[in-house]
Amino acid sequence: MSKTGGEKRQANGTLVENLAETLREAIVAGEYKVGDKLPSEAQLTLNHGVSRTVVREAVTILRADGLVEPRQGAGVFIIDPVKSAVQPFQDIDYKKISTVLELLELRAAVEVEAAGLAAQRRSPAQEEDMVLCLQQIDQCAAAGQSTADADFALHISIAAATNNHRFREFLEMIGRDIIPRAALGVDKAELKSNVERLQKEHAQIIDAVLDGDVERARDAMRVHLLGGRQRYRMILRKAEKFV
Repeated sequence: MSKTGGEKRQANGTLVENLAETLREAIVAGEYKVGDKLPSEAQLTLNHGVSRTVVREAVTILRADGLVEPRQGAGVFIIDPVKSAVQPFQDIDYKKISTVLELLELRAAVEVEAAGLAAQRRSPAQEEDMVLCLQQIDQCAAAGQSTADADFALHISIAAATNNHRFREFLEMIGRDIIPRAALGVDKAELKSNVERLQKEHAQIIDAVLDGDVERARDAMRVHLLGGRQRYRMILRKAEKFV
């Protein structure tokens, strides 16, 4: 008895999925247009050789997909498909001064607290990771290579040391270009000078985190990001393509 019931539910489920897919394809193909009314439940039952229960469940699937809308006493109507929600941080243009400054301001709100939490919660392994990331920036700079990836890794390591994975997720969602130096278009001498200054600030942040000094870690990160905002404003204004 139980087996028969299980087989019936499985077959019924397949019928629902098949009917929902058939109707979905008809809607996408334009056989039913926005504003049109689907055939009645009785007509769908007759046309597709299924029960009323199957029809109702198939319509429920289409409704969940944002393709139809039941209207009491009138029937089921085709509607515009629900558009996917616009994902955040998808319209970032790192060549625009306004975008860079907005991100630096947002980062300050998040990463200042991340530095404080890292000072409270970091593990020995995370301490080592932060130090290695700091050293990697020095190595890239000494080799004349871009430090952007290493810089991003350092900020990720601080976020990871909060032991709240949401901080890391936030930075990864924005992406590596939150370190916008590669897009600035400044000359090498000026870029080198700024990297050296930033690296001193990085060292102050990491020293405070390793010392477990919560307020000093927050202050150092605040100085780093808000000071960086001012520096990027000046650099971007000097670059001809931003004039």
